[in-house]
Amino acid sequence: MAKKPNKTAAKAASRRPAKAAKTTATKRPPDALTDGHAARIAEALEAIAAQLSANAPAANSADSLNSADAFVWHPDGRLSPVPKVSRVEIGLLKGIDRMRDILIENTERFANGLPANNALLWGARGMGKSSLVKAAHASINVGRKPADRLKLIEIHREDIESLPALMDLLRSSSFCFIVFCDDLSFDGNDASYKSLKAVLEGGIEGRPENVILYATSNRRHLLSREMIENERSTAINPGEAVEEKVSLSDRFGLWLGFHRCSQDEYLAMVKGYCSHFGIKLAEEELEREALEWSTTRGSRSGRVAWQFTQELAGRLGVRLAGK
Repeated sequence: MAKKPNKTAAKAASRRPAKAAKTTATKRPPDALTDGHAARIAEALEAIAAQLSANAPAANSADSLNSADAFVWHPDGRLSPVPKVSRVEIGLLKGIDRMRDILIENTERFANGLPANNALLWGARGMGKSSLVKAAHASINVGRKPADRLKLIEIHREDIESLPALMDLLRSSSFCFIVFCDDLSFDGNDASYKSLKAVLEGGIEGRPENVILYATSNRRHLLSREMIENERSTAINPGEAVEEKVSLSDRFGLWLGFHRCSQDEYLAMVKGYCSHFGIKLAEEELEREALEWSTTRGSRSGRVAWQFTQELAGRLGVRLAGK
């Protein structure tokens, strides 16, 4: 007697193809989703890479260094060109003849590929330390071909720790550079001076041959007296503690001291400015007003003479063209 077909088996058999199809259908979408997900990840990575590339500091090529004679260094690796440097002509700097001649001679030797020293210009405020550096740079470049022109790069005091990175950038350039730091000094537990010491002398690489450092400071040893006394009183060996920090200024081969000017030198500065800019005033009246101005300021200096000149020019309606 033939057996009746098993309804359960038949139903199971009839469901197998559908189940297989269903299984196949459920396996395909994950592959497709994976491909789409990978594509989106790739697009996102490309967008991130493009953004990072756009935000990265541009390489300072020869063309960028040709764009100007002066630059400002930023610790993120950028050199910002300065189309017009705020400077005073070298002939207008009075009362600092000896320092002027020494610095120009040192700078000219460096520009001609001869040995030259790093320079520290220290002393009384307002006596033309930074003005002399900028004026010397401009005077050396007069008449030079573009390829032989000196480049002036200013680095801010708070960015001194990035100085080694700047040296690495300039080392391979065909130009010669004056790296200039205005109003350089150190206080408290500031240890950034160690970066400067390594660059000046003592590091393995040392200072590149095409780089010279000029710095200005009101302090001969770049440290306040209180800081030196504190080091001496708290250290186990006071002499060694002071030597560690005072030795920084010793690494500048050239020290140029600027001192307060006399009354005659101050008046010579005022008269030089007035003559240069065409400011007309009777000599006696000019001297009287200039001395009165310096008395109210409590000092005589090149800065005070320039500030008086601006006051006088504004009052007389004279434009200081060519500054």
